[in-house]
Amino acid sequence: MRKIFVAGNWKMNNGIAVAEDFMKGFGALLENDDKLFRAVGTKQLQIAVFPPFLSLAKSLECKPDPLMIVGAQNVNDKESGAYTGEVSIPMLQELEVKYVLIGHSERRHIFGETNEFLNKKLISSVKAGMTPVYCVGETLEERENGTAFDVIKAQLVEGMKGVSVAADKFIIAYEPVWAIGTGKTATPADAEEICKFVRETIKELYGADFAENVLILYGGSVKPDNTADIMAQPDIDGVLVGGASLKYGSFIEICKAAI
Repeated sequence: MRKIFVAGNWKMNNGIAVAEDFMKGFGALLENDDKLFRAVGTKQLQIAVFPPFLSLAKSLECKPDPLMIVGAQNVNDKESGAYTGEVSIPMLQELEVKYVLIGHSERRHIFGETNEFLNKKLISSVKAGMTPVYCVGETLEERENGTAFDVIKAQLVEGMKGVSVAADKFIIAYEPVWAIGTGKTATPADAEEICKFVRETIKELYGADFAENVLILYGGSVKPDNTADIMAQPDIDGVLVGGASLKYGSFIEICKAAI
């Protein structure tokens, strides 16, 4: 049985002081909720947040240890060099960061990251023993013109080319671009349709055992009141949360709804 994974992507929000407040507040709520605390303690549920780089160290220092994962929002595939503004895998390893978002739609569409470039990041991250959360998803135009499945398949096939990894060291997040930060949410049936397609594609690439065990998340305007319906779908193992993860009160409600 696959575990549940709830992840919060803070994007360019929550500086050092806010990150400290979040971790302390979330930790207090978590420890006072017996059901949630037990789910995390038995690893039925894993909770992760992905702060901006400047907040990583403080988040790691103040997180309810060992009950929460703190990951990075991005990473470069090169170990070092003249790449102004970038952060390398060895830098993250110094902080003992083991999870990283790769291929978020904002990296793809705002910063122009291609499947080929993301493939380099995935290969480097996996080789270094990190667990990538690899994001795929279609735009509204691609959905409306009937190419959503083709786009997502290309993101998987091209992005994961040559990636050799165990199923428990890789996570895939489906995030329809048209539902991120817009207030629009794919219906649970819509989300399940794509996540099932992702699992079927992964089966073609890596075999049935890998496909059965890899975690697939849904992201896109996830809130406390829609989490349970999303999580009821057979091919959805968790959620990647944006705005609703910025406050520990709403984020813990999502975690509670997920189980």
